[in-house]
Amino acid sequence: MKKDSTTGICEELTFANFFKGHARTLRNYLYYKFGNEEQAEDVTQEAFIKLWENCANVPPEKAKSFLYTVANNTTLNQIAHQKVVLEYSKKNVHNHTDGQDPEFLMEEEQFKVKLQNAIAGLSEAQRSAFLLHRIDGKKYHEIAEILGISIKAVEKRIHGALQELRKQIDNIR
Repeated sequence: MKKDSTTGICEELTFANFFKGHARTLRNYLYYKFGNEEQAEDVTQEAFIKLWENCANVPPEKAKSFLYTVANNTTLNQIAHQKVVLEYSKKNVHNHTDGQDPEFLMEEEQFKVKLQNAIAGLSEAQRSAFLLHRIDGKKYHEIAEILGISIKAVEKRIHGALQELRKQIDNIR
């Protein structure tokens, strides 16, 4: 290590405890951004590796912020690829013939795609806050801490996401 290994986040026990305390939440946060568990795991690991590599330059009180910033930047670098994948999957609806009514299967698949598109159509800020709250069960103050915003901003993002989803779902029916 570059500096004294007993200071700050560079101490192995401190880093291990920090990892145990934040890895799952970061992974879930990234999962909601990506919609892909493997990518969320990969980016979580990359973020912790970068934190370890830069532990001498990152004060312990800034470690969480550094971690989420690295993860968010990595996420932003991969969002363009995710949009291409989403567009491709939207255009290639698979046909299923497992004994169910083909019309029902078609409607079900169309609804699923439209719902995924409605969620994907939310702004990144709204989608992240909405999924952290509705899927992961995080409280507003926890989401605010994760995203580095105020509780009022979390409320506004979730409210906006719900309004947009209601509008999109009304168009689906």
